[in-house]
Amino acid sequence: MRNKKKRSPFIRIFVFVSVLFLFAVVIAIGMFYYIFGITEPEGLSLASWPDRFTDNFSVWIENDNGKIKIEEIGLQRLDEYGLWLQVIDETGQEIFCHNKPESYPVRYSASELISLSTGAYEQGNTVFVDSYKNSEETWSYLIGFPYAIGKHMLYYNGENVGRLSPLFRMGIFFILCSVLLFVICYGFWLTGHLGKIAKGIGDISMRFYTPLPEKGVFREIYGALNRMDTEICRSDKVWQDTERLRREWIANITHDLKTPLSPIKGYAELLMDNPAPDGEVIQEYGRIILKNVNYTEKMINDLKLTYQLDSGAVPYHPQTVRFVRFLKELVIDIINDPAFSDRSIEFESDIQECEVCIDIDLLRRAVNNLIINALTHNPPETKATISIGLGSTHGIWICISDNGTGMSDKERLELFNRYYRGTNTKEKPEGSGLGLAIAKQIITLHNGNITVTSKQGEGTRFTIVLPLENQ
Repeated sequence: MRNKKKRSPFIRIFVFVSVLFLFAVVIAIGMFYYIFGITEPEGLSLASWPDRFTDNFSVWIENDNGKIKIEEIGLQRLDEYGLWLQVIDETGQEIFCHNKPESYPVRYSASELISLSTGAYEQGNTVFVDSYKNSEETWSYLIGFPYAIGKHMLYYNGENVGRLSPLFRMGIFFILCSVLLFVICYGFWLTGHLGKIAKGIGDISMRFYTPLPEKGVFREIYGALNRMDTEICRSDKVWQDTERLRREWIANITHDLKTPLSPIKGYAELLMDNPAPDGEVIQEYGRIILKNVNYTEKMINDLKLTYQLDSGAVPYHPQTVRFVRFLKELVIDIINDPAFSDRSIEFESDIQECEVCIDIDLLRRAVNNLIINALTHNPPETKATISIGLGSTHGIWICISDNGTGMSDKERLELFNRYYRGTNTKEKPEGSGLGLAIAKQIITLHNGNITVTSKQGEGTRFTIVLPLENQ
């Protein structure tokens, strides 16, 4: 079965070439009859039919004691074919006619007969001339055919043509054999290349493709296969890395969700076991339970938001706001948070004020994630700076920078991947690992862009660029 499949391209090529050859033969035959054929009452005939009919018409002529008679069958044929006949004697005088047009004379000279025998179509007829000889007398007869027939005579060296005829036939046979051999060789050559292409596609699907040399007629196809293999290998690597990060992230998020549940369950059991705890104990237990519930709720909300942003299902309500004031209030809220009251946070602005169309809640979430990320995953003495200014391309930029520990190039490249949590979360493992991914999705939703630069030991800098006219 496998060998049959390998031969199938050659069979298809052979069939295609055969059909093409037959089509060419049919066209050639059609052109031949179109050029050398005429339509007579009995059907399609070659243009040499009138000459043969004229030559054979003498069988229907009789000499009755010096008087010419035409057999009835001959007259019937003339009538059936719409022909006319004129018989003249040796002096050129007409002695018999049938259906002859009035425009033709009753007497001809020798030069006029020669002219008619070689003349072409005129007066609606082509005239053919022949002769009938009997009993030492000769009569000439003219038959007119209503067809436009060209008359040409070819002269050649019969002896040489006779010698060349076998060579000509051998040449035709050699040409046909050469064409057939070429078709067979070309079919095998093409089948070989098609086999390479088919094998290459199969190898790519099985992931053990060997690059083909990009040369020859099929170099573009080979190049496309090589590029496709490269892209598929790259996509496989991305998928493997993403899948690895996803598995790690699921393991981490599962662990992080269990972490707050343990104290919630533990302190709830203490409240149940102790029938009458004092008020301070109840408040302390309640505070711990509430803290862990809020942490769990935040993680669940992060999961919900990131998938809403992916699917485009998140509510988006842009409105024009005074952007400098918006950022100042956001920074003040963070400074007033007891968790960051002792941290160094600065706000800088190169402009007095500007108006930007944003979704307040979503952008607050994005910028807040970036600032808190800088404060949470750096030493307490780290200074965070939030600055704002107008760009040169009709946009506004926001920069969140710190002088903390920084990060490596590998961490920076994977920073916005939703499954990546970084390597500096061991001291402060709080969070879902989705904060920066959510921030990037929100900024993209605002038709903006976010970039990050970082160097280990020197700090990190996030730069957001938003259009001033956001839709």
